[in-house]
Amino acid sequence: MGKRLAVIGCGAIGSVIVEGVAGGLVDAEIVALMDVFPDKCMRLAAKRLDAGMPAVTDSLDDLLDASPDIVVEAASQEAVRSYGVEIVARGIDLVVMSVGALLDKGLREKLVKVAHASGASIYVPTGAIAGLDAVRALRPAGIYRVLLRTRKPPRALGYGELGAPETVFRGKASEAVKRFPRNINVVAALYLASGVEPEVEIIADPGVERNIHEITVEAEASRIHIVVENKPSPTNPKTSHLAALSVVELLRKLTGSEILVIGT
Repeated sequence: MGKRLAVIGCGAIGSVIVEGVAGGLVDAEIVALMDVFPDKCMRLAAKRLDAGMPAVTDSLDDLLDASPDIVVEAASQEAVRSYGVEIVARGIDLVVMSVGALLDKGLREKLVKVAHASGASIYVPTGAIAGLDAVRALRPAGIYRVLLRTRKPPRALGYGELGAPETVFRGKASEAVKRFPRNINVVAALYLASGVEPEVEIIADPGVERNIHEITVEAEASRIHIVVENKPSPTNPKTSHLAALSVVELLRKLTGSEILVIGT
């Protein structure tokens, strides 16, 4: 029998997760959907799920009463801060999409401590970038610089029309995730994988239609340079479609029984 899955957040990413389950990509049963606007979850479940209506709620207690094996946070950094510890304290695995929240060292250490005691695991998908497995492999050999340059259409960054590209942020990852909490979670994943705080440049560019992430990692054993050009989510320009697909792939691995495993 498949895993019991609950999702916090019924927006663009949550919708792709539900579609992945409904389409058979993820061997799981969705037992609960949670959002501050439960009607969004109700419409999503009615449209996509034929095997019975899950619990639909705006309450964590109701979600936990559904006894999920895995909870996917696909809502916000605030959702991680508000609900993460209680979820893992119940021994429930947690998938974190709003990984920028984990740059709060106190929160991260508390989540890990509580999860260790309860036997839960915390997973971070690759999100809208590529190469995190290679970055993690380089870490023991020594990484000394990480740079993320992100270029997005102005509207995806909350800006109006611009006549030319404009650098709207240049600084450290810890500040970037505070200034752009829904746009730059990828840098937090890079930080956690590398152990080195990335330098960040964010550019609002009216000449692009895709969300472009350019990653440079300089290490003793290798130099990595990756460019990922993502189409925005059809329903949320702030989110790359790849970010949603990455959590579906992670859930597919967590709920499946693959014999041949590619990557880490």
